[in-house]
Order: sequence, then structure tokens, then C-alpha cells
Amino acid sequence: MSDRIHTLSGYFHEYQKSVTEPEKFWARIADSFHWQKRWDQVLEWDFEGPDVKWFVNGKLNITESIFEKNLFTHGDRTAIIWEPNDPNEESRNITYKQLYKDVCQFANVLLSKGIQKGDRVIIYMPMIPEAAVAMLACARIGAIHSVVFAGFSASALADRIVDCEAKAILTSDGNFRGNKKIAVKAVVDEALEKSSVDTVIVCKRTGQDVIMKEGRDYWWSECLEGISTDHKAETVDSEDPLFILYTSGSTGKPKGVVHTTGGYMVYTKYSFENVFQYSPGDVYWCTADIGWITGHSYIVYGPLLAGATTLMFEGVPTFPDAGRFWAVIDKYKVNQFYTAPTAIRALQAHGTEPIEPYSLDSLKVLGSVGEPINEEAWRWYYTHIGKSRCPIVDTWWQTETGGIMVSPIAGITPTKPAYATLPLPGVQLCIVNADGKELTGNSVEGNLCIKFPWPSMIRTTWGDHDRCKQTYFSTYKGMYFTGDGVKRDHDGYYRILGRVDDVINVSGHRMGTAEVENAINEHPLVIESAVVGYPHEVKGQGIYAYVICDMTNRTEENLVNEIKDTVSKIIGPIAKPDKIQVVSGLPKTRSGKIMRRILRKVAEGVTENLGDTSTLLDPEVVKEIIDGRK
Repeated sequence: MSDRIHTLSGYFHEYQKSVTEPEKFWARIADSFHWQKRWDQVLEWDFEGPDVKWFVNGKLNITESIFEKNLFTHGDRTAIIWEPNDPNEESRNITYKQLYKDVCQFANVLLSKGIQKGDRVIIYMPMIPEAAVAMLACARIGAIHSVVFAGFSASALADRIVDCEAKAILTSDGNFRGNKKIAVKAVVDEALEKSSVDTVIVCKRTGQDVIMKEGRDYWWSECLEGISTDHKAETVDSEDPLFILYTSGSTGKPKGVVHTTGGYMVYTKYSFENVFQYSPGDVYWCTADIGWITGHSYIVYGPLLAGATTLMFEGVPTFPDAGRFWAVIDKYKVNQFYTAPTAIRALQAHGTEPIEPYSLDSLKVLGSVGEPINEEAWRWYYTHIGKSRCPIVDTWWQTETGGIMVSPIAGITPTKPAYATLPLPGVQLCIVNADGKELTGNSVEGNLCIKFPWPSMIRTTWGDHDRCKQTYFSTYKGMYFTGDGVKRDHDGYYRILGRVDDVINVSGHRMGTAEVENAINEHPLVIESAVVGYPHEVKGQGIYAYVICDMTNRTEENLVNEIKDTVSKIIGPIAKPDKIQVVSGLPKTRSGKIMRRILRKVAEGVTENLGDTSTLLDPEVVKEIIDGRK
């Protein structure tokens, strides 16, 4: 692990090298991987196109850097620990040797079904080891996987099948979620009424009855019968696509973000080892689903490339009770724990009682991902889970960036609640104003851009390169625009303020919605809040807050006034919400993201044509919010 940063001065030294001699810097890191043919040139780039190529003409297969390169040294090490939904079901420990065999065998299954290099394969599966095997087997044969979160609706799945012209779907009969059994194959069947594929391979998980269509549908276990576990990896080019991952676009139609092989491989391992300060023998747990980029980069590829032991969890944080996460940490002596602020806040609402039976003393590093973590949740996490001794890596990155971009390096970068702190080596950030002028120095606020390529960056949007250009490279000339607002403080630390369209301009004052939400959430009876801007005849934009509260012994009027006072105290009267609507829930996607576009429309008085709500966890919430607004 020669590329590990060990000190703060070491970080600054590496960062400096990565900016002054980026090609030399990344070539040194890339040299530690298995290449069938070394590259001719480290980087060719043009953000106008955009056209970015890393490790030009390099030939490789990412699975060889996971398996062949390391089987002699750590073949017997546990690669994946699988913890099922039901704590009474037996868990599974899969070694690197076993995983290698499983991947090679399933690669042969895919080939036997006519899947070839460049074909697209949809993976629509629960959090079971077969899902990781499916991803790696696709990579092994050079097929392009597109994992679709197994909670998405049939129409969302059909859209993705059609967009990438998938040839096969890998799925399961059903999945377990808490005390529920969810039909999965039935959703695939419904999606295939609006789209078509040649092959569906179904893994048995719940034992539900499913319809199997002759000549198209096959049982996973039957496909493996008599299939060899020997497989020579397909050669791919460094810039061949590894996967497509769909992310919702502002226009409603999902965007297929394309990540290629060489650069993604190099960046995910490097960022994983450094941010989490992973050491051989540690047990690392990221609670994300593989349907999201976090699951791709920091459950599967990053950890396995680093020879880590990665924990894969099928369940939910509150089943069978709100102590489940803490029970799993103690059971496996987890050292690095990476989860989302949404989960932290949900568990915080249960108080500290569910934590009391557990020691949590194996923990060394805590991580946060998905959205900026508010200060109150940060402090709760640090105090009650990390026992005030584990650094929190508050990581900022996107589906499009492929890996973590801004984050403390655990135990090395001094942390500050609600700040993502400093960029990783190789990440050249800049802050620009609305006109695209770069704001230099500290204590500035503006739009977050990146002015130089990094290895794991988006290359295109599948089948629509112009959309990639318009979305990410056209707002500011010669820069990748993240879509996020940011503040750089007097220490040079970065604080992400949320999406730029989540920044409210109140009487000429820029207000990050995340900042207002943090303040609202400081009120002891507030469980969660979401803030949006709406047209205000005096201020230009007013602040509309949707708040979930504990209403015991309180009238709504009292509570609303108290919340306004709290915000006034923390940020100032300028940030006081103009309207506060008490709600029982917020419209969230299944990954826990709040659908702010819906809340914005309702705040503006629009109650029709709210766009696609099929990906919401509970579409009923929207109706209740509309009725409450009236």
C-alpha cells in the first residue's frame, strides 16, 4: 500500500504533486495494477467536447487486478461478509479464492447465453453476494453492467432497459426488506411487457412462486450446473465502458452516466484506501445498496481492488429493531463504517437506548455519504457511535465523479462539523461566480467546478453525448460544473451548500437550503425538514419549510414560532422561513433522497403535473402535502 497518505504534510505534498505533474502522479499510482499492455499516454483531454481519455491504449481487465494479481498473497482472505436481512439466517463469508471461482463460472454462464463484450446487462437484484458476482462476471467478459436498484418500479426499469438496449437481466424471485417479502421477478415481467431482452436469469432468494417464460427465463442455480470455473479474462481497452448507472435528470428522463475501465479502477482503489485509511485485516462496511454509485465504488470495486474485507448487508437499519446497525458492527468487529445522513437522523430519532447494549469499540473510522451532513447529526454520530474517538469522513462526490472528491482523510485531516474539508489529490476544484469568474482566496462562496480531469470522471451519457456536454460542461467554459454551491472558509475548507437550484436568494442574500435545514433541525422536536425557495413578492424568493415534528404537548402555532426563533438565533432573522408546513413525511426516493422538485412545485402552488413519482418510497405523501398546502 505504497500510495497511502500517512500525515497531513504527506497529504499536502501528494496534493501538490498531483496538481503540478498530474500525469506523472497518476502513472505512479496506476503502475501498481495489473495491465495486459501498459498505456501509450497517461491523459488526453478536452472539456469542450467533452473528450477525456485516461491511460490511452492501455489494455486490461479490472477483475485481474482483483483476482489474478492477488490470489497468491490473499486468496484465503475473506472478500465479502454477507449479513442477511434476518439476523437468525446464516451469514456467509466468501474468500477471494471462492469469489474468483464464482465470478469465472458465472462469466461462462453469460457467454453460454450469448452475452458478449460490449453487450449491456441489467442487474436488478437484492443485496446478496450474487449481485456482486454478477457485476464482476460482466466485467470479466467485457459486458457493460447497468445495476438498477431493486426497488425501482417496472416503468423505471423498462425505461432503462430500452435506453441501453439491454440484452439480459439478472434478477431474483424476490427480496426481503425488514419483515416484508417483495416481489422482484414480477416487476421484471411487467417491465418486459414494455421492453424486451433475450435472457433473464433468476436467483432464488425468497422462494416465492414466479412465472418462468420458456426460452427466456432460467434459474441461476440450474445455469451453473456442469459449468467450468476456469475463465480467461477478456481484454478491454482502458476507455471501454465498465458500467452505465442511471441518475435522475432535471428533465425527468434518466441519464445513463458512463464510466470506463482504467481510470475508474485506479481512482476507486486509491480513494478507498486513503479516505478510510484501510489496513489489511480491517473489516469495512458501507451500508449503501449496489444500485447506487456508492455501492459500486465502495462496496464492490474499491474495496476488492484493495484486497479488503467488505461487508454486504441485505437488511434495513430498523429491523428487527433500531439497534441493528450497532449489532452488526459488534458481531463482525467492523472498523470502518460508511452510511448516509438520512440513516443517521432516522436512528437519532430513536434516541440512545438502542445503542446501549453494544460496545462499538472496534470502530476506527465513521463515514457519511449522499448529502451534506447537518451539524446536529454529525455531533450525535461522533459522540454516540464513535464515542468521541473516531474521525468522521464527510465525503462529497457524485454518480458522475465515480469516486470521492472532497473528504477528510481519516485521522489525518482535522475535521470540522458539516465541512467536507479538502479535495483529494488529483482533484482541482474551483469556485466561480454566476458569470464564471473564478473566486480565489479564502472566505468565498459560489458554484463548485472542477477545472482538470480526474481518472474516474464521467465520459458521456449513454447514447446522448450532447446531453453530457449540456449538463456538465456548457455552464462554465472549460470546466466540469458539479451543480452544487460551495463555501470555502478562512481555513480553505469546503462546505457543500447543496444543489445550486437549492440555494435560495432572499433579498439578495444567498441561503443554502442545507444551512436553513440544519438550523431548523436544531429544534429538539424537529425530526427532519426540507427547505425550498418559492416566489415572494417582496424578497424575490421566500423560504418554505416542510417539517416533520414530534407534536406531543404542542400546538402547531407554538411550534412554528419556536422553529422560526431557532433559525433566527442560529443564522439570523434573514433566514427565518416565511412558511412552515408540518407534514408526516417527505417525498423520498428509495435511496433516501428528498425529491425537492416536487416540494418546490407544491410551494409555488403547482399541484398538477408533478412529474414522475414512480420512484418514490411512498407516493401517498405527496397527496397529503398538497392537501396540507391548501
